[in-house]
Amino acid sequence: MPFLNDIFSLVNTKRSAQIERFRSNPGEVQNEQLEYLIRKAADTEFGKKFEFSSIKSIQTFKERVAVRDYETIMPEIIRLRQGEKNLLWPGDIKWYAKSSGTTSSRSKFIPVSKDALIKCHFQGGRDTLLIYNELVPNNKLMSGKTLTLGGSHQINSFSNNSLYGDLSAILIENLPFWTDFVRTPSRDISLIDEWERKMKLITESTVKENVCAMAGVPSWYLVLLQNILKYTGKSNLLEVWPNLELFMHGGVSFTPYRQSYKELIPSDKMNYLETYNASEGFFAIQDDLSSPGLLLMLDLKVFFEFMPLHELGKENPKTFMIEEVETGVDYAMIISTNGGLWRYMIGDTVRFVSLFPHRIIISGRT
Repeated sequence: MPFLNDIFSLVNTKRSAQIERFRSNPGEVQNEQLEYLIRKAADTEFGKKFEFSSIKSIQTFKERVAVRDYETIMPEIIRLRQGEKNLLWPGDIKWYAKSSGTTSSRSKFIPVSKDALIKCHFQGGRDTLLIYNELVPNNKLMSGKTLTLGGSHQINSFSNNSLYGDLSAILIENLPFWTDFVRTPSRDISLIDEWERKMKLITESTVKENVCAMAGVPSWYLVLLQNILKYTGKSNLLEVWPNLELFMHGGVSFTPYRQSYKELIPSDKMNYLETYNASEGFFAIQDDLSSPGLLLMLDLKVFFEFMPLHELGKENPKTFMIEEVETGVDYAMIISTNGGLWRYMIGDTVRFVSLFPHRIIISGRT
């Protein structure tokens, strides 16, 4: 629907200009992100401890706050989940994204503030649609619905005022009401905890819809899509959803699943757009369908640092700012966010494949 696409582009003219700005001026935009984070958190317990109000430079910030991992911040996370306020970020934090730890048997509970939901995760989702609309101006997404497959959430055992669950469930639970008109299945079905029942209800409800796009984790979707073909008796998904044109995927590498999806959706017109949206924040979006590089989103209230792998384990490791990185080098990614994570090493390594604009691939784990 080109007319609606043109309106969408017009409404997002300012946002397109902002994206173009950080493509050209990454260092300046990143400095602004750190200034915002420090200013907002100055009166928190963490901000007072490290005297955020007197920090005037990136170097001072790095000197005062050490690089941290989950084991380091876990005592603070426990306090947050018990209901303490103004600890790492202003106010209280209701939502925690649960993810499996890779170095221990304990799960990680990542705080997701309201500020992070709106200015990082949701803005990243809108930016994904904007970038796709620019890449494929004649797309038909607005004529149908987007299929979203999420996890579940449950009451936090520490406090009745907070909840934890898969990031996708947290996002679905907090989506604006109007998104229910452009996505499927219903919110109630999306958040069902029991997997087999959820798959059954999603299958039965979505085969009747005009699904033009899907968003989620490739491994989860593979099970659902095979169920849909079995339920309908169709040989491929285009016989179920003839207008299906886009899969926005992330969470795991798509490479092992690519051939399976080509068989499920046998069309050269099907597009696959990768996003880097983790529990800790929305970081990057593929902005060229012919290239695997992901555009690092530099103005979503995340301040990035990049640590060469030979610095891992050092007492005072050297980190580089966005304007200092090089292509072809693997870096451990360190973030400070509006979810209350400060110089946090998320465990992923990235490699820059282009500069100005800065594009990355996820190259491994630390």
